[in-house]
Amino acid sequence: MNSLPEPVRIVQLPDGTYTYADQLPATFQPAPGPQVVHQHIHQAPPDRTVQRLALGSGIGAGTVAAGVYFGPLLVGALTAIAANLALLAFLAVALSWGVVTVVKSVGGPEGKAAAKTLARARRKGK
Repeated sequence: MNSLPEPVRIVQLPDGTYTYADQLPATFQPAPGPQVVHQHIHQAPPDRTVQRLALGSGIGAGTVAAGVYFGPLLVGALTAIAANLALLAFLAVALSWGVVTVVKSVGGPEGKAAAKTLARARRKGK
């Protein structure tokens, strides 16, 4: 069972350039005989579905080019923002832990009594 799509045929034009068979000019006459085109098997032809849909809907090539250019930039910017927020969250947790540790160790008996009172109040409230 072959789940791969039908490959797009590549043909050589009389001027020596290559093009996809589905984009041939109306005046093109194929050369007689077998045609050998060297193509690496592991390199799939470019997927032009999104470009075809975008251009077919009338938004224009400039908009498609802008999406191709600015799309990765937007992903990079959002990733950098997320990394900065993660770093700030880590610093907030670390500093809070440090403050709690220092207050517990320096608080003395009054701090321990206050902590017990708060713990009892929390238990009664549940």
